[in-house]
Amino acid sequence: MNLKRSLHLFLLVVLVLSSMTADAQSVAQPDPLFMTIQSLDTKLFDAYNHCDLTTLGAMVSDDLEFYHDQTGLSVGKGAFLAAIKQNICGKVERTLLPDTLEVYPLKGYGAVEIGVHRFHHPGRPEDGVGDAKFVTLWQNKDGAWKVTRVISYNHNQGLLAK
Repeated sequence: MNLKRSLHLFLLVVLVLSSMTADAQSVAQPDPLFMTIQSLDTKLFDAYNHCDLTTLGAMVSDDLEFYHDQTGLSVGKGAFLAAIKQNICGKVERTLLPDTLEVYPLKGYGAVEIGVHRFHHPGRPEDGVGDAKFVTLWQNKDGAWKVTRVISYNHNQGLLAK
């Protein structure tokens, strides 16, 4: 009976270890789409954080639709860039909470990016303005990725006045 029990335990350990190895291999080779969107997000918000309106403008579509739970709908690249210049530049920076990033393909269009980001005052990340959830649609047209739609919601209220 002990031999049979030991054999079962051994087989269980082998199954668990082989499962862990398969998971480790899938983690070792990240999804190319995820890496692309993660890189684009980094570039977009580096421009946002440094008020690089030229780079921001190149990364969003002319007909951008930006839905924000606090300010409503903004349509067009010009309105988006004007709002960034007036309300964000030098006042707020954004950090992606990395473990929240999700990326999914949109067949024939591009990708959807979902996550949570934290906003804070420049140079004072500990002095948080708050967190918010977001959904970003990225269109891949002829190899060029652009943001076409954004929904930014569930902003922490009461922290924006700091």
